[in-house]
Amino acid sequence: MISNELLFFGAFTVFVIFVMLIDLGVFTKQKSHIVSFKEAGIWSAVWVVLSVGFYFFIKNFGYLVHDVSDMTHLQEIASKYADHLVLVPGNFEASLQIFQNNMALEYITGYLVEYSLSADNIFVFILIFSSFGVHEKFYKKVLIWGISGAVVLRFVFIFVGAALLQKFEWIIYIFGAFLVYTGAKILFQKEEDEEINPSEHIAVKFASKYFNVYNRNVVDHFFIFHRRYNKWYITPIFVVVIVIAFTDLIFAVDSIPAIFSITKDPYIVFFSNVFAIMGLRSMFFFLSSIMDKFHYLKPGLGILLSFIGLKMLGHHQLEEWGFKTVYSLYIIVGILAVAVIASLLFPKKEEPVTSPS
Repeated sequence: MISNELLFFGAFTVFVIFVMLIDLGVFTKQKSHIVSFKEAGIWSAVWVVLSVGFYFFIKNFGYLVHDVSDMTHLQEIASKYADHLVLVPGNFEASLQIFQNNMALEYITGYLVEYSLSADNIFVFILIFSSFGVHEKFYKKVLIWGISGAVVLRFVFIFVGAALLQKFEWIIYIFGAFLVYTGAKILFQKEEDEEINPSEHIAVKFASKYFNVYNRNVVDHFFIFHRRYNKWYITPIFVVVIVIAFTDLIFAVDSIPAIFSITKDPYIVFFSNVFAIMGLRSMFFFLSSIMDKFHYLKPGLGILLSFIGLKMLGHHQLEEWGFKTVYSLYIIVGILAVAVIASLLFPKKEEPVTSPS
């Protein structure tokens, strides 16, 4: 018999897919087109509203996630995922509200962390499209399907990671050290122009080894049947979808451990990840042309990762001091706000163009 927990997870997945299909224009048979700034802004707002709306849903109906129906089950779930909570003995309703408030706070904090860290993906996605020569009108379709593949890969990553953390708590120290290292690397490495060699990318090598890859793009198609050779081929544009998905997974090596510093609940980690990266597609079109204005955002993300890593390394001491999840939220918002405001107050100086002598 399927548990109510799995039914909720299934309903959530169906809902996200439905919204994604509307975004893709499946029901209106919308053709591939260049996404306007207005369209990107509208869909960015839609995903933010859905994400914030889910916060209030969790706050009021979070018991549905784990199918909590009585005090015994609540204590079991709380000890597993939120052992720092102090429940009210003999008062199920009050204890449940404490648990749901904590879930909602962990979700919105994780969402904010993931959404901010995803900003860095925008530069890499631009680089991928440029390197593979993808036409701008195909960006939307490639990003939606690429990010959808990333959701599946993240699902595996998250639940495997959660299982390992439950069994081997010391892994959190490895995650913490890795995040501190990554944050420091972002802070101190010099900006260099990056390049992507399509033929050398691991996803391209994988696709070429196990699939028949067509030698040219076919308008608006991921697959094509070649009658002469009686074979199915994947088109180069589908290879880009694979590259997007695997690239996102590489970024998830940073962001998912960061969210595990906020919550041990794999469902909350997954929900915050899904809303953040689905909103990333719209944010790509909305911010890609102005991201260079926020030049302090990258060092801000370095500080953010370092803070989260240090928090993971010293989580036992912080719990003894009464450090609450909401404090993490305040610090994260503060770091991002300072990075954005500093970028606007102190714009990047343009390098003078030297004329040839």
